[in-house]
Amino acid sequence: MKAVTIKGKSTQDISSQLNEIISDNYRPTLAFVFLSVEQDVEAVTHLLNTWNIQVFGATTAGEFIDGDIESKSIVLMLLDMNPTYFKIEFIETTQKTTAEDAKQLGVIGKDAFTNPSLIIASGGIFIDGDQVIEGLMEGLGNPNEAFKREISVFGGMAGDDLLAQNPLVFTNEKSKDNALLALILNEDKIDVRGIASCGWKAVGTEKTVTKSEGNIVYTIDDKPALDMLTKFLGVDVVEDDGEDIVAFLNSWYYPLQVERDNGDSVIRATRFANRKNRSLICTGSVPQGAKVKFSLPPEFEAIETVVLECESIKDNPEQEADALLMFSCVSRHLSFGALIKEEIEQVQDLWNAPMAGFFTYGEYGKSKIGKHEFHNNACCIVALKEKQ
Repeated sequence: MKAVTIKGKSTQDISSQLNEIISDNYRPTLAFVFLSVEQDVEAVTHLLNTWNIQVFGATTAGEFIDGDIESKSIVLMLLDMNPTYFKIEFIETTQKTTAEDAKQLGVIGKDAFTNPSLIIASGGIFIDGDQVIEGLMEGLGNPNEAFKREISVFGGMAGDDLLAQNPLVFTNEKSKDNALLALILNEDKIDVRGIASCGWKAVGTEKTVTKSEGNIVYTIDDKPALDMLTKFLGVDVVEDDGEDIVAFLNSWYYPLQVERDNGDSVIRATRFANRKNRSLICTGSVPQGAKVKFSLPPEFEAIETVVLECESIKDNPEQEADALLMFSCVSRHLSFGALIKEEIEQVQDLWNAPMAGFFTYGEYGKSKIGKHEFHNNACCIVALKEKQ
């Protein structure tokens, strides 16, 4: 399986490169498409339709290929994968029906192949990533009865250049903000391995979430959650636009770390704040009674942690991949600045393969010691290799 990566600032840029790349010797069947909301999604998908290329697409908070970080652009990874080895599914959803819709997607995935793996993307601003994972896991019936293993699920939440308004997922004929997109792969034919790694360090004393509902945290240690966080940050949310619910981008740097029973932890960024009831609206669920800590922006050692954990999914040091996908939280880009390029390049060097990815609003995947979860502030790497 051959992977080719291209990038451009317009659909015309992409069209010109496709004309040069596609030949009798190379006919891609699948494209991962990551682009800015300022680009024309319909024009890009129409172009790929003319080449009979199936599309797995998402808008971004920045995109990258092979170590080159872009903005306001289009990046593609083209694969000449046998079309019988994969299936793309697109399901519209709502905030209230996310879990059931994700369960339906999981059932479709389980029925598609005896031994499936899923790469997913979700759109929308208020979709709870935990509901996506929980619904998928239920629908997939993990562990897989035939192979007695947990079916792999990796991916990311679409972005919209930090506007927090309308991130989209799309395929050839469909595009929507509140939707779930899945590339279902036959693991009998395509080796899929990945990991979600973070490196953020918790600080301060452990606290208890004393009132929450889904992804809304009302009180921590019986105090308004927003007041607790702004006191820790030393800043307040913007007060001049008259809205009760406002974006709270400062919190990307100082997320909550939610402790799990197995000793693992999962990050929860607070994308919005409610100034009226002083609650925090997170990108994933935070259970009432959960133990949490605040976090500080990471140091360079967080990149070292990610690189080491990405290396751990290799069977041996010489193992290579045909293609790499990376779903990296936009908070990593905001926190590391230009250093994020080193993280991307070092992970790619581990596998010696073409890479494409984007900066996300949340990530899906399995950590080193945990189960499949929805993450924030993480880097999720996926290595694909056609089996001989």
